[in-house]
Amino acid sequence: MKIKEVIVVEGRDDTAKISQAVNADTIETNGSAISSATIEQIRHAQEKRGIIIFTDPDYPGERIRHIVNQAVPGCKHAFLTPDQARANSIRRRSLGIEHASLDAIQQALADVYELKEVEQSDITKEDLVQEGLIGGAGASNRRKRLGELLQIGHTNGKQLLKRLTMFQITKAQFEEAMKQLQQEDRHDK
Repeated sequence: MKIKEVIVVEGRDDTAKISQAVNADTIETNGSAISSATIEQIRHAQEKRGIIIFTDPDYPGERIRHIVNQAVPGCKHAFLTPDQARANSIRRRSLGIEHASLDAIQQALADVYELKEVEQSDITKEDLVQEGLIGGAGASNRRKRLGELLQIGHTNGKQLLKRLTMFQITKAQFEEAMKQLQQEDRHDK
């Protein structure tokens, strides 16, 4: 699998793992204190080939994603779930792309999203409340699973509608994911 865009990752372990999974070039941020030179390198790569931001599914990874996305508009995004990115050893409970399977990395890169400015979504806050994604028992777990199903990452209740809108998730896609979530809930009971 050859990736045309340059992939922004956090460090060299991520680059090594991605190069096992796909044929791609990367730019490493080396943490969340991203230098202006690195931002310029990302901006240049975005103009020439495009950028996919692929960071760890944790707070520092989300922070890097936000910093790069603000500085270099028009980037695409790939996501892993925390379960996909968790280290296998019992002693090391770290999260990172470097711990993910090659299949999970390939799937995440096949399912990239491009952010576009959209004024409004056909999904409403009332839809989110009605589906038990905001407020109430289990809302956080339901949002987490929805983020996995739609491959948009995990968000808090305040950010969910914004994330659905940014990634242009249609009401039909949302409803399909909610049906799957409800089936899983029934199966677990």
